[in-house]
Amino acid sequence: MSEYSKVVLKKGKEESLLRFHPWVFSGAIDRIEGSVEEGDVVIVHSSDNRFLGIGHSAIGSIAVRIFSFSDIIPDLSFWCDKLQSAFNLRQKIGLISRKDINVFRLVHGEGDSMPGLIIDFYNGTAVIQAHSVGMWLNRNLLAEALRIVMKDLVNAVYDKSSKTLPYKASVEPADGYLFGRPVTREVLEYGNRFLVDWEEGQKTGFYIDQRENRKLLSEYSIGKDVLNMFCYTGGFSFYAMRGGANLVHSVDSSAKAIEETNKNVELNFPGDKRHTAFNAEAFDFMRDIHHKYDLIVLDPPAFAKHKNVLKQALQGYKNLNNRALQQIRPGGVLFTFSCSQVVTKNNFREAVFSAAAISKRNVRILHQLSQPGDHPINLYHPEGEYLKGLVLYVE
Repeated sequence: MSEYSKVVLKKGKEESLLRFHPWVFSGAIDRIEGSVEEGDVVIVHSSDNRFLGIGHSAIGSIAVRIFSFSDIIPDLSFWCDKLQSAFNLRQKIGLISRKDINVFRLVHGEGDSMPGLIIDFYNGTAVIQAHSVGMWLNRNLLAEALRIVMKDLVNAVYDKSSKTLPYKASVEPADGYLFGRPVTREVLEYGNRFLVDWEEGQKTGFYIDQRENRKLLSEYSIGKDVLNMFCYTGGFSFYAMRGGANLVHSVDSSAKAIEETNKNVELNFPGDKRHTAFNAEAFDFMRDIHHKYDLIVLDPPAFAKHKNVLKQALQGYKNLNNRALQQIRPGGVLFTFSCSQVVTKNNFREAVFSAAAISKRNVRILHQLSQPGDHPINLYHPEGEYLKGLVLYVE
């Protein structure tokens, strides 16, 4: 039996763990036996003393994140096995050692049974992002495990957890390299070249989760006038250009994002006059774009990170999509997304439905989109399906 402090649940509160859901909520806890600090490893037992799982303690509504439903010691060997399982999945879906793709998500939190941990791979550099103190405390162990599992595929490991750890956490994280230095910042995605800034960029530096959706967009782009809202570093923009778009306009409120977009477009299409980038607020730019575009991409940042702002977020999605639906050219195609975890697929569809009804346009769904295979969804943790997308045909 593992020698860790014990979290004992109230009677009847073990059902979700018996169904392998990895979260223990604070309201389900009867008592804690032993001293526990945030990030400590704890074992969870039912009220009748049955072992249920082992995980990291946390402050907040999610009090324990389970990383194993077996009674184990979470040592280097354990984390190597976890990372090897994640690596094997990416190998199975054809992302390892491809010549045209060298950027992918290696660990996707609960989807890889490692709650609170994200690891993205950028052509030799692994970027760790801890969303729990427990995973952050393990960062050096995880870096060592990465070197063992990935061998010469990894040249550097960078920890970028300072902005993702809980704001009340009693730790002082500082981003930095845990091992090595990057050989290059250039990555390939289906042959498209990107410069990635994992040190200063959003998330871990790039929105890997839109890879397959960007590829789909390129198939709709031939001969189109394309608007890419919330463009960040321009991913959708040059997939549209690769697909044969007539013109592409990229819009973001961040001047830094526009600078990176222009760099990436020039990297892929030097001297190409089809592309123009605009540093502007989305709603301002979209105030009057009547019939200027026949393909529009709406990929905003998360409008809702907590349930208490869900209603406001849904109103935002409705207003944003209404502007696009009212003004897109007849026969146009709209790619629209939500990356807010608290916004369900039904929530998002209802918001878009309301926008379509207000626009009085005839709208049909061509595709329902989600995250790719390197962002797997744990069947026992449906909350992991955070990315929702619709491709709409607008008459």
